[in-house]
Amino acid sequence: PQRKPVVLKGLELGTCTTKWTVDYLSQAAGSKEVKIHVSAVPQMDFLSKNFVYRTLPFDAFVRRAAEVKHKEYFISEDEKYYLRSVGEDARKDIADIRKQFPILAEDVQIPEFFEKEQFFSSVFRISSAGLQLWTHYDVMDNFLIQVTGKKRVVLYSPRDAPYLYLSGTKSEVLDVDNPDLEKYPLFVKAKRYQCFLEAGDVLFIPALWFHNVISEEFGVALNVFWKHLPAESYDKTDTYGNKDPTAASRALQILDRALKTLEELPEEYRDFYARRMVLRIQQKAYRDDYG
Repeated sequence: PQRKPVVLKGLELGTCTTKWTVDYLSQAAGSKEVKIHVSAVPQMDFLSKNFVYRTLPFDAFVRRAAEVKHKEYFISEDEKYYLRSVGEDARKDIADIRKQFPILAEDVQIPEFFEKEQFFSSVFRISSAGLQLWTHYDVMDNFLIQVTGKKRVVLYSPRDAPYLYLSGTKSEVLDVDNPDLEKYPLFVKAKRYQCFLEAGDVLFIPALWFHNVISEEFGVALNVFWKHLPAESYDKTDTYGNKDPTAASRALQILDRALKTLEELPEEYRDFYARRMVLRIQQKAYRDDYG
């Protein structure tokens, strides 16, 4: 059976749900510099990169993210902020709240739904009210722990990938509420699942499920990723949990070579053999127990 997302309520998460006010966060994490996304518009687009990266002391960043209008700003007085914590060396080190924000880590009890050695990362996230993140999938199972504030999450099954206009792990359809159907006509076929997270809720997002997140209010969340496949399945250079498993990457490269080989044939033959290849992939690799 297909693994599905689920919202878990009433889990014991530690003191973070009551303690993490703007004042407490500013004081506990202090003026450590953090790299943040700053966007002039609420809908962040990773493909056209409609945001800039800036650095602020953590306490100043938290205060700004909690405001609606800013006296001090980079682009405009109603710009939005987003922090996705990273390791000490963002290219090599994995985000882990215990290392980057040790004082805050003491306030959190991560639900133990996986073995300790499966743990991959714990990503601290803070967003301005109204900020929307692009639709994407991750290759690992994860919990989105909503510590404070509210979020709306729209999800799509991995089965609906053909309708999501993918570019790598990301969908080109930014506005999932009012999609441009002239540009993305197949998007209507994607079945939408939606949930609203309150402070203290935990959303389980299975690997490969697409998700699009709006922060309805200023809020703090912790994302915990773990390896549910054998450890050797994953790309060793993956620090964000979004590189395809190594076997999948190899298979895609082989497919690209096969398609390149087909170019040696005239169009009519190329079309015929491409359709046969699609059929073979469906017969050999598609699951037949999906409804």
